[in-house]
Amino acid sequence: MKSPLRYLSFIVLALLFIACQGEDKSKKSNAKDSVDKEQPKGVQESSLPEVKIPTNGTEVVDVSHIETLTQEELIPFLTKYEKRNAETMAKISTEFGDIEIQLYAGPRLHRLNFVRLAKLGYFNTTCFHRVAENFVIQGGNSDQVATSQMRKKIGNYLIPNEFKPIHRHKYGAVAAAKFSQQNVSNASSPFEFYIVTKEDGAHHLDEDHTVFGRVVSGMDVAEKISSVEVDGSEWPISDICIEVEVYKP
Repeated sequence: MKSPLRYLSFIVLALLFIACQGEDKSKKSNAKDSVDKEQPKGVQESSLPEVKIPTNGTEVVDVSHIETLTQEELIPFLTKYEKRNAETMAKISTEFGDIEIQLYAGPRLHRLNFVRLAKLGYFNTTCFHRVAENFVIQGGNSDQVATSQMRKKIGNYLIPNEFKPIHRHKYGAVAAAKFSQQNVSNASSPFEFYIVTKEDGAHHLDEDHTVFGRVVSGMDVAEKISSVEVDGSEWPISDICIEVEVYKP
């Protein structure tokens, strides 16, 4: 007959084995959590498919896939982002037709920021919100809830001006809007862009705003938008919603 002491020893050994197994699993889980937390910004986000976001003005969208950036994080983030996001063409779709844009390689921060916002689906919540006839049409804003929601999540930062190499405000140039107040460095808004529709250009804006692309087809569409009816603030009476996709040539 086996003694109670031997039974007790067996039970103790079994409990120790179970405890060790649990500790090992816990260590593996903690190690995985540590790796996930240390992933560089942009790695997970850049692997997402392009997002299409239809909106009706009051719709709230899912922004959980977006990494919020600070001014200090902007350049390191975009430097890493560039390795997986090499698109240099964009298509802006509107009810009037499509506008095809070449994104210049030189103003790389502006190009990469535009590519990122397009892939996140930000521009698909916006419209051409300013139309100045025979001057510019400006897009990248709206009065929709989704637009302000995404702006807040994307981050409060500006893009440093990129004037070299110099790209001028010729007819069809695509440039970044900016906040005029207390902006002595001519840094750009990350959200809004405009297309020059003035035939002889808008050269008084050269080296005041960063030109980061040009229209390669669809200026007839831009001209149609340029002639729509607007209110006193140059906002079109009827919204001109846009969808933007980016691609490699």
